[in-house]
Amino acid sequence: MKRLLNPTLRSLQSNILAGILTIGPLFVTWLIFSFLLRTLAQAGLPLAELFAAIIPIDWLTVPWVQSILAVVLTLALLFIVGRFTSIVVGRQLFNFFEATLARLPIVAKVYTSVRQLLDTMMSKKESSQRVVLIDFPIAGQKSIGFLTRTMTDTHTGELLAAVLLPNAINPTSAFLQVLPMSRVIETDLSMEQAMSMLMTGGAAGPDTIRFSQPPVDPQKSTSLV
Repeated sequence: MKRLLNPTLRSLQSNILAGILTIGPLFVTWLIFSFLLRTLAQAGLPLAELFAAIIPIDWLTVPWVQSILAVVLTLALLFIVGRFTSIVVGRQLFNFFEATLARLPIVAKVYTSVRQLLDTMMSKKESSQRVVLIDFPIAGQKSIGFLTRTMTDTHTGELLAAVLLPNAINPTSAFLQVLPMSRVIETDLSMEQAMSMLMTGGAAGPDTIRFSQPPVDPQKSTSLV
């Protein structure tokens, strides 16, 4: 009886594990996609309700129709705003709007910080897409981060790095670490590869990664002295 039960349990365990590996990525994708749809629907719901009030058609008041309409209207509004700010007049008006926000004490801090972060993440320049590794949470354990900027220590003149460390699976929350640039390991990962590793918990990623500091060239080190 026991001999028959053990293979059955192993087969059951392997099949369940195979099912998890198959459904898992689809489930995570569905969670992210549904979150984005809900956000777009909530943002565009007032527009959908206004649209239904202007055009009195019965089927426009159906909840699922309003949700779809809200998503479409939100995407259309984002397209119009992006198109408008790409022209000279729209860019000038948007700069005036940003200058107005800069005069508001609390709003200015939040808006400026978020804007700088998005500009850094979306920029195509290689200098702003530096994926790095740092010791976190303890020495010897590396975490993937994004080098957002560098600065200088007031007293020692040492070059410092501001590194954003997104949490795996949920990169919407993160830690911000300021540390010496000498303790930062620059990788050869692209932004897309790093985000894939974070979103999948490391399941998706390259076969090789630059994990340790490259050896110091004696000729370069003597030339800097």
